[in-house]
Amino acid sequence: MATKQKTKSLKSKGADLANTFFQLEVLNGKQISDAKFPAFGAKIGEVGYPTLTPTELEVFQLNIGKLCNQTCTHCHVDAGPDRKEENMDKATLEKCLKVIAAVPSIHTVDITGGAPEMNAHFRWFVEECTKLGKKVINRCNLTIIVANKKYNDLPQFFKKHKVHLISSLPYFSEGKTDSQRGDGVFQASIKALQMLNEAGYGKNDPDLVLDLVYNPNGAFLPDDQASLQSLFKRKLSTKFDISFNSLFAITNLPIARFLDYLLQSGNYEEYMEKLVNAFNPMTVESLMCRNTISVSWEGYLHDCDFNQMLDLKVATSGNRHLDDFDLEALKNRKIVVNQHCYGCTAGAGSSCGGEIT
Repeated sequence: MATKQKTKSLKSKGADLANTFFQLEVLNGKQISDAKFPAFGAKIGEVGYPTLTPTELEVFQLNIGKLCNQTCTHCHVDAGPDRKEENMDKATLEKCLKVIAAVPSIHTVDITGGAPEMNAHFRWFVEECTKLGKKVINRCNLTIIVANKKYNDLPQFFKKHKVHLISSLPYFSEGKTDSQRGDGVFQASIKALQMLNEAGYGKNDPDLVLDLVYNPNGAFLPDDQASLQSLFKRKLSTKFDISFNSLFAITNLPIARFLDYLLQSGNYEEYMEKLVNAFNPMTVESLMCRNTISVSWEGYLHDCDFNQMLDLKVATSGNRHLDDFDLEALKNRKIVVNQHCYGCTAGAGSSCGGEIT
């Protein structure tokens, strides 16, 4: 089931915002907009965190590549069908496995993209992680399952390896979903969810967890996660007989294509004000960057996936790549922050697992 894309990646358009340094210049009031907001580092310092430090490393997250069958308007990865070169090779994945096996505190391997399933080594990597006894999370855009016959068996593959699925579905209506993710995405997503339900996902089996992700379709913060979950469950069940486990409400961070949208629509300054004004000090203690390492397709280490997309590597000397992985140095590092971090601390907070507080 094909979907018609609405846009191209910033990279393929040769846009200034394809440059991560340029994005950081915008966020710090040095390009396009001269609006300046309180430095995030100073803000968390005011509430008792002069530096943000890690806790125990529990989650090993890797962006397996930027290749995707969709080109969503809000994508902070700037992924798309044209990002064919930026995919993790098997040698780098083998290095990931060595780290995962060597660090006992890592209990979860979180695989994201792009569409992770389009990486040629995806299935092999999932199998190897499960052999190590690790929980595997796969961040699936749903439409990949029905995009091509070679992916139609993914529900059974996921079931065999008890992969925890976290899948994007902007809304329970066709108009809002397709406006964010491309024409035809909603119907393809519904078909994929039905296939996953048929495989046992989203039912009563604790080993077959299917969670959905809601991203606001505009320059505003998500509504209360519990209320959204109740609404999504009712609407998807009534209209399509679809069930799922939990819904995660995630704030859109001003990075890549969402930053481009904010600037093009004239909403950038207002949105940043919303994030800053909604800063919640109670979220800082549980930020995902504290127990996670994020690995790029090239093998570089970052504090989180958002930092990765801004090319903000971990703040350690000589320990910024899998080749030089040093657990002790990572434990003693200071987490790199910048203005986009307001997105994770606004309101109830936002992480790869939804609300924090």
